[in-house]
Amino acid sequence: MLKLQTNLGKHLDVEVKKDYSNAASALKLIGFGLLAFAITILAGGIWSGLLIANLQSAPAVPWSVPVMAIILWLAWSYLGGKGPPRSTSDLRRHYLRANPNPIRVYIWACVAGGFGVIALAGLWIVLVQLIRMPPNVFSNMSAYPRLTVALMIVMGSLVSPFMEEADFRGYFQVALERRYRGPVAISISSIVFALAHGPTQGFLWPKLFFYFLVGVTFGTTAYLTNSILPAIPVHFAGLLIFFTLIWPRDTARPLVLLAGPDHWFSIHSAQAVLFTALAIWAFQQLARVATQYASARSDETQHYPDRPTL
Repeated sequence: MLKLQTNLGKHLDVEVKKDYSNAASALKLIGFGLLAFAITILAGGIWSGLLIANLQSAPAVPWSVPVMAIILWLAWSYLGGKGPPRSTSDLRRHYLRANPNPIRVYIWACVAGGFGVIALAGLWIVLVQLIRMPPNVFSNMSAYPRLTVALMIVMGSLVSPFMEEADFRGYFQVALERRYRGPVAISISSIVFALAHGPTQGFLWPKLFFYFLVGVTFGTTAYLTNSILPAIPVHFAGLLIFFTLIWPRDTARPLVLLAGPDHWFSIHSAQAVLFTALAIWAFQQLARVATQYASARSDETQHYPDRPTL
């Protein structure tokens, strides 16, 4: 009887520790999600504040651009392990996941991401023509110097790629991947990523769905390459395209329910379908190339255990 009670007590102790571990892990993941959410909102808020102050004080001198560049560099450096406390440097570097890759991996990541951006552009235009929603447009910038506007658009296209990739596909998704399989981790990070755009762009399901797919595109890139670096140039180019070519024209796009589908609606629908298929194919190629590189690195480490790894 005593032995039975002892075994039961040990079993209960194991179960309590397991429940505590699961609860602590869940709280840690929630903390990473809130951190990613907060840093993204904060970075966007800082840039918006600098932009407004610049345009109101000295629009001919785009001083907000170098100031924001310094802030981005400081944030990136800290998230990547630099600065105090030194005891967390390695951990911060690990969670940022800014790992280098060979050129073939970067090329396939750009091809897959580029196809994904083109597919998303077609999908966005289709959604805008199907469902009435507030457009994502700048205020009227025609009164300001072109150089100032151009530099501000470029900086606006840089803030999100660096901060969102670091926060969501770096810190948050890395934490998720330690507990869940890749597809689950990507899905959760993409849901939180979509919700993070709600405060500034509205909690409308077409926009949330669109940003969820954006998160899936870049989350898959980070997962396959084990790095956030390959997605940053694609993210930057995509934002630049949306800022200059797509969002400014949204107000002129006719609603299908009122005017019926025109030939552009059909073209953009086909664009979304075709480039989605191309993106899936390219991501398969990226997975193959990235796996080959990871295997080669693993073999190299086994044969040369004393050789430092990047």
